Amino acid sequence: MKQRLGAEAEAVGFSRMRVTTPDAVPQVAQRLQQFLDAGRHGQMGWMAERTHWRGDPAALWPEAKSVIVLAELYTPDHDPLAVLDRPDRAAISVYAQGKDYHDLVKKRLKRLGRWLLEQAPGEEIKVFVDTAPVMEKPLAQAAGLGWQGKHTNLLSRDLGSWFFLGSIFTTVPLPADTPEVSHCGSCRACLDACPTGAFPAPYQLDARRCISYLTIEHKGPVDPELRPLLGNRIYGCDDCLAVCPWNKFAQAGSEMRYRGIVAAPPLAELAVLDDAGFRERFSGSPIKRIGRDRFVRNVLYAIGNSGDPGLAPLARGLAGDTDPAVAEAARWAAGRLAQA
Repeated sequence: MKQRLGAEAEAVGFSRMRVTTPDAVPQVAQRLQQFLDAGRHGQMGWMAERTHWRGDPAALWPEAKSVIVLAELYTPDHDPLAVLDRPDRAAISVYAQGKDYHDLVKKRLKRLGRWLLEQAPGEEIKVFVDTAPVMEKPLAQAAGLGWQGKHTNLLSRDLGSWFFLGSIFTTVPLPADTPEVSHCGSCRACLDACPTGAFPAPYQLDARRCISYLTIEHKGPVDPELRPLLGNRIYGCDDCLAVCPWNKFAQAGSEMRYRGIVAAPPLAELAVLDDAGFRERFSGSPIKRIGRDRFVRNVLYAIGNSGDPGLAPLARGLAGDTDPAVAEAARWAAGRLAQA
């Protein structure tokens, strides 16, 4: 059954499948609580909710006997850090340059789940893609799919860093795979590459300093001390992923829908978007979920960091925006360009 399931997973588009059990990550509850107690989750209050499920996958669905963890590649076909040398352009995380992965991965999970139920009548499944209190990265390491690197993201010796995770919890008993161990060695490329120093120590992340958190999850003004460090990154950050040496073994992604919606657009085009224009431009993109106001706030930080006086009129024009964070970011950007 497991062998045929793996073949079907590949047929529906997944790059790798591994299996573990819901009780395979007993260390997660303590690590999660330490993270929360230190306040490193910032404004992500949802992380502190339902910790009895998040910290113990077996409690999420007690009837489940197996967790099928799947990887789907989105490996970029270009250097994701090259845009950082173009300050008039927007740096957008590779994963968000195409269609929303939640939709694409979930469809594949459902197809694979239906196939499994056809082979095992009377059994049940539940599918998850980053939308439930499931600690997918520890489960993926327990399943042998990869390991959490010093940047806390999952990586693999032959997939590299660029892949999404999805999981199928099922009542079908399947043989578990051997857990993976860290292969980071003495390397600290990801730690040294972080622009904001978001890693207090190897294998630890303080989200409050992480650019992905600041540009996507953080509401309201960003700490003025951190704004210059954002550079032109307006949605997410790929620095710690991109510098990982294991990427030299990464396989190419085949799903073209993860590309093409956005690719380093000019900041001048993005700053003028109203709510309707924002929704139209990013329809089907994961960027849409943060809304126009937070997005334009990020664009204004990038304009302030651009050193381009030609963008100053755009900043001044948004100084009276109805959103307080946008207006404040506009005044900051205009003042920074005036100083430059």
